[in-house]
Amino acid sequence: MRMTLIAATLALVLPGLATAQTETATPNPATVEALDLTQWKAVFGKVEARDTVPARSRIGGTLTEVTVTEGDMVTAGQEIALIYDAKLSLQLESAEANIQALESQLANAQTELTRGEEMLSRGVTTTQRLDALRTQVDVLRNQIDSAQAQKRVVAEQAAEGAVLAPIAGKVISVPVTKGSVLMPGEAVATIGGGGFFLRLAVPERHAAFLKQGDPIQIGEAGSETTGTLAKVYPQIENGRVIADVDLPDLNSDFVDARVLVRLPVGKTRALVVPADLVVTRMGLDYVSIDEGARTALRSVVLGEPRMVEGRQMVEILSGLEAGETVVPTPDVAYAPKEASTHE
Repeated sequence: MRMTLIAATLALVLPGLATAQTETATPNPATVEALDLTQWKAVFGKVEARDTVPARSRIGGTLTEVTVTEGDMVTAGQEIALIYDAKLSLQLESAEANIQALESQLANAQTELTRGEEMLSRGVTTTQRLDALRTQVDVLRNQIDSAQAQKRVVAEQAAEGAVLAPIAGKVISVPVTKGSVLMPGEAVATIGGGGFFLRLAVPERHAAFLKQGDPIQIGEAGSETTGTLAKVYPQIENGRVIADVDLPDLNSDFVDARVLVRLPVGKTRALVVPADLVVTRMGLDYVSIDEGARTALRSVVLGEPRMVEGRQMVEILSGLEAGETVVPTPDVAYAPKEASTHE
């Protein structure tokens, strides 16, 4: 009875196994190729704003109001802080009082001029006296114009107590607080605008391989996105070349955040085969070689995984020669070599 149950169970299971093996995709044969492969250098880039401009105080005084904080978005010309200088208010009051005094003198001079014109018509005064009165009126009018202009200068200085955002962008830092005493030209906030990019510092031995417009891989191998090398700066600082990388939809939540970047720094000639034609047995890697009359199983030493024209390939360090034909390994359950994504 027990043997009957085992036989019945095998009869049910084995057809399923046979069907699963026949449904497994069999990789196509491939020729071992020697290709010029790109060598990648892993470095870290920092997220930076294209334009970093400080919003500076235009007058000296006490900071009475700060309306932004780090991370806020601002527009060009937006008021972000206010500086108050009590001396400017006093100067405005002085200018206004001076104008009122001059206007009183002008009113008196105009009265004297009118009286002089009447007296001249009766022959009581001289033309010389009348001309002096007219000159006095003109002088007072000019003095009033000068005082009003001086008042406008002081009013403009007081208006410059408003600190304005120089560009549209994100507030990166606010190094001062309400109540601080500032001198003219001190930075109240730093604004980052004009978009964000990755700034790299690459060892100078790789400088010759950096070309503007080259594609740059951002992130870990296997899950990377592609950016563009936008600019390579000609000056080498501390043994490193500075370069900028443009990346669409770059996350700019954290300025100066470090992002893994892989740069092309050269070419190397290497043999590659499709990764799905490599099998592993007892810890060793093998490929099957078509030798015409028969198929030979050959041990190989694998190198880096490579993506070539959309197909996962693997570098062969030893065991094969260019031109040989690699075929699927026969008479074994297919177990392809899983290419590591770590480089």
